[in-house]
Amino acid sequence: MNIIGLSALYHDASCCLLKDGELVAAASEERFSRLKFDPRMPVQAFRYCLEAGGLLPTDIDVVAYYESPSKKLSRQLWAQVSDHKLPDLARLDPLRPEREIRERLGYLGPIDFFDHHLSHAASAYYFSGFPEAAVLTVDGVGEWATTSYGRGSGDDLEQLEEVEFPHSIGLFYSTITSYLGFRVNSDEYKVMGLAPYGKPTLVEPLRQLLISQPQGQFRLGLEFFDFLGGPRMYSQRLCELLGQPARARGAELTTFHKDLARSLQTVLEDVLLEKARYLADRVGSRSLCMGGGVALNCVANGRIAREGPFARVFVQPAAGDTGGCLGAAALAHRKHRGVRHTQKRLTHVCLGPETSTEQVARLLADTGAPARDLRGRDEELFDEVAGRLERGQVIGWFQGRMEFGPRALGCRSILASPLVPDIRERLNLLIKKREDFRPFAPSVLAEHAAEHFALDHASPFMLETCQVISKLALPGITHVDGSARPQTVDEHAHPRYRALIRRFHQRTGCPLIINTSFNVADEPIVCTAEEALLCMVKASLDALVLDSFLLVREDLPESWPHLVATLQGGYHGPASKKSAIEENLYTFV
Repeated sequence: MNIIGLSALYHDASCCLLKDGELVAAASEERFSRLKFDPRMPVQAFRYCLEAGGLLPTDIDVVAYYESPSKKLSRQLWAQVSDHKLPDLARLDPLRPEREIRERLGYLGPIDFFDHHLSHAASAYYFSGFPEAAVLTVDGVGEWATTSYGRGSGDDLEQLEEVEFPHSIGLFYSTITSYLGFRVNSDEYKVMGLAPYGKPTLVEPLRQLLISQPQGQFRLGLEFFDFLGGPRMYSQRLCELLGQPARARGAELTTFHKDLARSLQTVLEDVLLEKARYLADRVGSRSLCMGGGVALNCVANGRIAREGPFARVFVQPAAGDTGGCLGAAALAHRKHRGVRHTQKRLTHVCLGPETSTEQVARLLADTGAPARDLRGRDEELFDEVAGRLERGQVIGWFQGRMEFGPRALGCRSILASPLVPDIRERLNLLIKKREDFRPFAPSVLAEHAAEHFALDHASPFMLETCQVISKLALPGITHVDGSARPQTVDEHAHPRYRALIRRFHQRTGCPLIINTSFNVADEPIVCTAEEALLCMVKASLDALVLDSFLLVREDLPESWPHLVATLQGGYHGPASKKSAIEENLYTFV
């Protein structure tokens, strides 16, 4: 049975293919369009999934869509009418998803629509490998639900309780993100990274914004919010409560801003941990699956794993709306086949396009790139790259199929040594061109992880933080609070990436390297080899590995940036702006 899963028309539009129960392909539209967070119907991602599966549109048995347009419309209308505004009916069109699936994807077969939070829950439970589990979904908002509690048992997934809009943990976090001068629904992870620089001095005021109630319930102090009808997330009452005006974007980050970020993170973690404990008591399971955008808060995930009542925690690696397509596809399989699509755990997300060795060779020949051809000489390649990392160089690493989800996990990565004292500053300011407080994550050989991190289980998707306990000085990956967000690398998912880290370990005694996404600020992660070449120039990388070819920056001619920019499609493709996300207000349509 061939099932296409879709999440689209809000943000992070994505598509996946489930073929006879096997997850064959998955990708986000932004990687093809070069429009970050692209919300449009994922036409190019759909074409890729068909190509990866060797299918035509007529081979698809069902398309599964990740939310219910009619239920979403009822919430949109309520939100606008309650604020005495005339609804923009042209935008609030519940028929749009089906119409675009028919017209833009050229698909004429059956379509299944599933509730937003059920899709999130399914994307976690049905890919966890657990025979039973408690399921916690937390995000900004779906149709009406903002937090939901569920139970998975065998093939069945049941929703037990939910919290409804406008009361939302995700919107609480996004509101303070906006107040702190960062972009909504985009920069929440920056606030998470800023939090360790502050102290939790504002926890008590913030508890007036997010008020816990019995069982799984909570409510927002709505007088402090303005996202229902105003031009921003927060009201003037919040400024009065905190005694400070909101920070302008790009303004200096003061002690107050750092303390507010820390306090926000503390309140979030406390509430999530409380509700996770409630869910454990209600369901009686020692396994937890988590989905929804808030499940990408790796600091909170780490605390739930350490302090919560669960022995096992699985966070879906594309936990936000990107991964909603996975859940929808899994639900469709359960609906039509009567059983879950697999009993196995998702072990990797190398599900996107790849550029073959032959294609890379042709590209380099066409451009006249002065690349070293190391095909068939992997050990020489790994030793060369490891040596350059040891000498403090920053390397672009482009291998195999692109990862699905927000993390680069060794396929589309920028690599560096964690031992170099000033490497974080160089990466942030010169390479990634981003804020200097942002931390970098390590990739560590799985068998050595416990020697360097307070981590007693595999963490292949970089979805939880823990303390660094290494005897090595690791300034490149140790955050200001002594934490890190490791990716454990075993021999199955990323054999070439693992071989490189092993060679670095042999040379330096350090079994881990810095791994950050292959992009610069405000750009999607690179998808193609052409994009990797241009990003090498934009980011001033010291070297780039394209499959089995090595390019070194000092060998490139002065004309190289212009030459690469003229490659078919260019780096930005057809996109006319960098991001599809409203920067000041969480959009609900």
